Amino acid sequence: MRTAPGRTRIITALFTLYIAWSSTYLAIRVSLESFPPLFIAGSRYMLVGLGMYLYLRWKGAATPTRPQWFGAATVGSFLLLGGTGAVVYAEQWVGSGIAALVLATTPLWTVLFSGFWKQWPARHEWIGLALGFAGIVLLNIDGDLRAHPAGAVLLVLAASSWSFGSVLSLRLTLPSGMMSSAAQMFSGGLLVLVVGFASGERIPAHPSLRALGALVYLAIFGSLLGYTAYTYLLKNVRPALATSYAYVNPALAVLLGVWLANERITIMGLAAMLTILAGVVLVIMGQKHLRPDEERR
Repeated sequence: MRTAPGRTRIITALFTLYIAWSSTYLAIRVSLESFPPLFIAGSRYMLVGLGMYLYLRWKGAATPTRPQWFGAATVGSFLLLGGTGAVVYAEQWVGSGIAALVLATTPLWTVLFSGFWKQWPARHEWIGLALGFAGIVLLNIDGDLRAHPAGAVLLVLAASSWSFGSVLSLRLTLPSGMMSSAAQMFSGGLLVLVVGFASGERIPAHPSLRALGALVYLAIFGSLLGYTAYTYLLKNVRPALATSYAYVNPALAVLLGVWLANERITIMGLAAMLTILAGVVLVIMGQKHLRPDEERR
């Protein structure tokens, strides 16, 4: 059974993840005004990962072993190249609402891949997953669902790649503690940058302050806070709960639109958010009904 401090850390990590990653769709769109997509996806993670690595080494953390670097690079490639990289690339053509809708399938892909290792969700989680997806559909039902075909394919690839990498991270040898996040961000971000430069991307000489600010925001909130919270959750809760952000983010994105862009919430939007929150609650309740031998260690 989890201790009270353990539950507090999990709740804090979930709250951080929901807030940090709900705003990244808008920040990505702004940063694309000046920067190429793979540079956006790779530079922020590589730099934050390098900074974390140097800080942790200065504090006395052990240098990752070769197997740990291999595991971190493998997970980072699925999460950051196949996941984040594909999302940023797709947002050149696909709106953030469409991106949120497709990426809401992340927990469903996670359940599928977890099943490969015979870790199927509890009944409450199944119901929660279904409600969450229904809420996403309601939230976007009156929006523009037309998307560039290549963008749609990339978003499906992003959701499945992120989910597979998340599940795979529990089966590979990785560094301990924060060093795991640092190694994954550095190695995965570096790989994204290499692919980007190999494909012809170049850093603009005079980016706008608006785009530069969005990139800095992505580095702090999307990479440092969000990714660290996510990797912590992967090691301490079931994957269905760790990926529940995919249901919460679109609802928070609507609230941000009302606050920052004078948008309005329709009755359909309110119903969608209530459905999404109900799904998240059921996923969390599924944690409480785990048998002791099913608890994460």
